Amino acid sequence: MTQREQRNLPVPEGLEGMRADAALAKLLGLSRSVAAELCAAGDVVVEGTAVGKSDRLVAGSWLDVTLPEPPKPLVPKEELVEGMDVLYFDDDVIAVHKPVGVAAHPTIGWEGPTVVGGLAAAGFRISTSGPPERKGIVQRLDVGTSGVMVVAASERGYSVLKQAFRDRTVEKTYHALVQGLPDPTSGTIDSNIGRHPTSGWKFAVTDTGKRAVTHYELMEAFREASLVKVHLETGRTHQIRVHMAATGHPCCGDPMYGSDPELAKRLGLNRQWLHAVSLGFHHPADGRWTEITAPYPEDLKSALGKLR
Repeated sequence: MTQREQRNLPVPEGLEGMRADAALAKLLGLSRSVAAELCAAGDVVVEGTAVGKSDRLVAGSWLDVTLPEPPKPLVPKEELVEGMDVLYFDDDVIAVHKPVGVAAHPTIGWEGPTVVGGLAAAGFRISTSGPPERKGIVQRLDVGTSGVMVVAASERGYSVLKQAFRDRTVEKTYHALVQGLPDPTSGTIDSNIGRHPTSGWKFAVTDTGKRAVTHYELMEAFREASLVKVHLETGRTHQIRVHMAATGHPCCGDPMYGSDPELAKRLGLNRQWLHAVSLGFHHPADGRWTEITAPYPEDLKSALGKLR
C-alpha cells in the first residue's frame, strides 16, 4: 500500500476567509473536487479539528493535510487477445488485425484487452519509446473499430513511423458502410473536429476544433446504405464517424453519431460498420513501400451479405 504524503503548513493571509476546498485547491494545486473529497474524508485538519469543505479558513492557523494517493501507473495487462492476428512483423514493425472491443493501449477506466498487452503476452518485443502506457504506439484505432494497426518493434521503427504519421505520408484506407447515398458520390470533407459542446464524450464539427480532412468515394450502393472507401489525410479521434454523420450519412450501427437502430438490428450490427482495410508506409529500415491489408471480420461481412 502506498504511503500517503502529509503536509503541514500555515494558511496565508491571501486565503483568509476562503472556503476550505477552494483554498486547498489554490494552495496545493489540487482540483476543487479532490480538495472537497479530502475534507469529506477527514483528511484536512486545522488545530486538531477536521475541516468541512465549506468551512472558512483563518489566516495564520495551521493546516494538516493528508494528500491523496498518487495515481497508479497504467501498465498493460499481458493477456492473449482472442481474434487479434499478427499480419506482419520484422525487427522494426508489427502489424496486427485489431478486433473490435480491443483498445490500442491502457487508459484510465479501460479494463479490457489491449494491443500492447496482447503482443507482450504473445512474446513480441515492442519499442520502449513513448509514454509508459503507450510504448511502441504510433497510431490508434477506436475500441469499436477493427482493422490494420501498426506498432513499432524498435526505437528506429518508433521514430520513423511516428514522424511519418506526423508528416501524413502514411496511407490510411478504411471501408465504411454509411446510411443513405452520399451526394456527391465522391468528394472531400474538410471540416474542423473538436469536443462536442454539450456531450464531452463525443466529438463534432466545430469552428474551434482541429483541421480534419476526409476523402471518400462510393464503392457499392444499396437501397438503405452505401459502402464507401475512405482515405484519411488527418487522424482526428472519431474522424470518419463525425464527418460522415455531419453530411447526414452516419456509419451504420453507430448510434452515438445518429445511426438508425432499426437498420443496425436488421443487419445484425452491435458496433459501427467501419474497418481499417489497409495501411501503407515507407519501411523504417530501407524506405521500401510496405502495405498491409486486413480482411473484413465476420460481423461486417454478414451485414454486407444481408444488404446484397
